[in-house]
Amino acid sequence: MAELTFLHLNETWNAEPNAPCPRIQASGALVSVTFFLNPFAYSAAEGEKAELVFEGCSRWRIDPTNDEAWYSGRGRFSGAAPQWGEFFEIVGHDPSADEFEWSITNEDPEAQRHFIFYFRDKAFECYAQDWSLKRAGSEQRAS
Repeated sequence: MAELTFLHLNETWNAEPNAPCPRIQASGALVSVTFFLNPFAYSAAEGEKAELVFEGCSRWRIDPTNDEAWYSGRGRFSGAAPQWGEFFEIVGHDPSADEFEWSITNEDPEAQRHFIFYFRDKAFECYAQDWSLKRAGSEQRAS
């Protein structure tokens, strides 16, 4: 694998470690991922949601790698990414990206950045121009 650098982007927040329940919504080149925030180690209310919004997204995918596969070295970027369960920008050319199936949202992208967020049971990966985080407030969870 080419030399890649992983920039840690979520130092003051993170997804709920046990059941983040990520949901992806795509509308053209705007892709969002909504999930429960971690109230155990960060400033978040139990049941509080956040929405990661990716603008100018050209492609995105869900990787089925869970934490067990990642720690055993069978996941994408196992051994390269600094840690599981975090949100990173990947800097550098990733020649293995074309080996995977992607949802294409924009065939003619402008400058793109590469992002990956490792949730408990899957990872979200995309190429986009930029990202932002919106905190969506609390929501009662079904038991």
